[in-house]
Amino acid sequence: MSNTYFGGLVALITAICWAISPIAFEYAGKKVGSLSVNFIRLIVAFIFIGIYTYFSRGMFLPLDATMNNWIWLIISGIIGFVLGDFFLFEAYVQIGARLTMLIMATVPIISAIADYIIVGQSLTLRDIVGMLITMYGVAIVILVKNQDSNTIKFSKPLKGLFYALMGAVGQAVGLIFSKIGMENYDAFASTQIRTIAAIIGFSIIITYSKEWGNVFKTFRNIKVMKYITFGSFFGPFLGVSFSLLALQYIATGIASTIMSISRIIIIPASIMIFHEKVTKKEILGAVISIVGVSILFI
Repeated sequence: MSNTYFGGLVALITAICWAISPIAFEYAGKKVGSLSVNFIRLIVAFIFIGIYTYFSRGMFLPLDATMNNWIWLIISGIIGFVLGDFFLFEAYVQIGARLTMLIMATVPIISAIADYIIVGQSLTLRDIVGMLITMYGVAIVILVKNQDSNTIKFSKPLKGLFYALMGAVGQAVGLIFSKIGMENYDAFASTQIRTIAAIIGFSIIITYSKEWGNVFKTFRNIKVMKYITFGSFFGPFLGVSFSLLALQYIATGIASTIMSISRIIIIPASIMIFHEKVTKKEILGAVISIVGVSILFI
């Protein structure tokens, strides 16, 4: 298997993980608030990663990382995990995981532009066509038609949509700095460095917001903790680590486009858990998006 195909496969696995975790985090966030969920899932993810790297690399902490790794991955953690996920998790509460993940489909465009500006990563015409087709398919699912004025609109509050967009910016820029800082370093250990930075960042936010009481209360909520643990396993642990692994083999814009399929995969999950109805337009959008991703593998 070539590096390109391996990177694409890892990115696709990432998409599946990122379709599973938002459902769990949306449920938990609506019960105890997005700030508590954000902080606790980082603690859980840190433990998961530490256990994995202990057996895979012989060390619980990333003690063999270079100063360059630490600096850039800390920056990535602050931008992607703290700022990006702060808005992302609030969007889960405001407009739901399904629409939030669909808005996050702007990540490939943002990441491709940022990648070009920051590291000069170029894209081929085929890559651009595949990305545009994928984005078009996702857009079909996101946008709705106003029957009264015959115009296109979003069906959720602007505040929630803005939060989702800011989450997309944070994730896209965070991926760029992850790629710079990771180099050839272990993807899971790199995620752990980002997680450490995020834990410190959210600790500051929680202290400022005086939310520690709610955080400790959440730890005692067994049902919510089950959802947070489940989401943490597939999100910060597997999802984020696999996303960094994909970046070591393929361009950021391509990886982000493949990962954006999570916005489509999440549709059946939302139907089963939240009993949302699926339309023919959403199925069409899913098919078009799959066609777009297939072009990236040609």
